Amino acid sequence: MNIKSILKYLISISIAGFLLWFVLKGIDINILWETIKNANYFWVALSAVMAILAHWSRAYRWKLMLQPLGYDPSAFKSTIAVLIGYVTNLVLPRAGEFARSASLKDLEDIPFEKSFGAVVAERVIDVFVLLFLICLNLILEFDRLKEFFIELVGDKIGNPSVIIGVLAFLALGAFLAWRWILRNDTILESKFPIYAKIRKVFLGLWAGFTSIKDLKNPKAFIAHTVLIWTLYYFMTYFLCFAIPQTASISPLAGLTILVMGTIGMAAPTIGGIGSYHFLVGKIVGLYGLNPQDGITLATFLHTMQGIIFVLIFGLTALAISFFIRRKAQ
Repeated sequence: MNIKSILKYLISISIAGFLLWFVLKGIDINILWETIKNANYFWVALSAVMAILAHWSRAYRWKLMLQPLGYDPSAFKSTIAVLIGYVTNLVLPRAGEFARSASLKDLEDIPFEKSFGAVVAERVIDVFVLLFLICLNLILEFDRLKEFFIELVGDKIGNPSVIIGVLAFLALGAFLAWRWILRNDTILESKFPIYAKIRKVFLGLWAGFTSIKDLKNPKAFIAHTVLIWTLYYFMTYFLCFAIPQTASISPLAGLTILVMGTIGMAAPTIGGIGSYHFLVGKIVGLYGLNPQDGITLATFLHTMQGIIFVLIFGLTALAISFFIRRKAQ
């Protein structure tokens, strides 16, 4: 790791640590621990089943995206790679996607840049799904959520016209740079060997990213996208039944928790630690939970689906991949 990577890692840990301290500072840890210890683990087991099915579905969708590129990895090995990616994210934020593609290269000899391009494409798709769920959540729970978002962002986002202007300027700069590179592509490739290498990687990423338009089975792709997020919803909602304080929580509350939890997991902290607790712990207050119960629920959800499930499935996947590679030697 270079200095820049180390600094990013330390900043991520610092943000996670601060947010975790902030949300736990007024919480009785003994009550939190007793609640988690006495949870109904039938619902935890059921949630774990939803989780592994979601990971398999994600791996199968990835497999569908690689088929137009001429690769057809097994769903089993693709799932192993996906699970390795998730456990990697617990140690190195945002490194999971790289680990996933690197694992698939080892297991199926698929070029890294091709599979990684498909990963980038599916992440973009998932962002659009999340945006749809956010809009749906706002429509269904507008009266509850409007005050939360006003309190959360307030006037901190600055002048919208300035933000739009900056984004437009950056977009224009990127467009002009892209056009210049296209016009001078041959010259750059002949004079600068490093450019040729970067170009090769970029073309591989682009091929993986654009593979979605050439899908052999678009209906299966859409079905798996819907299935992934449906399973994510039930994975989260079932865990709410495991502790008495939230055993009767509404289905719409489950949707709100899924949306806010996903945003929290996407924050630049290790495994969503701190950011998940803050957003979910705060949002469930809209459904009648006091701060103690809200943070208890957030901690329970994150511990189970964000750490325990990931560790169990990920470490198992690492062991299986080790034996597969050893057997192939």
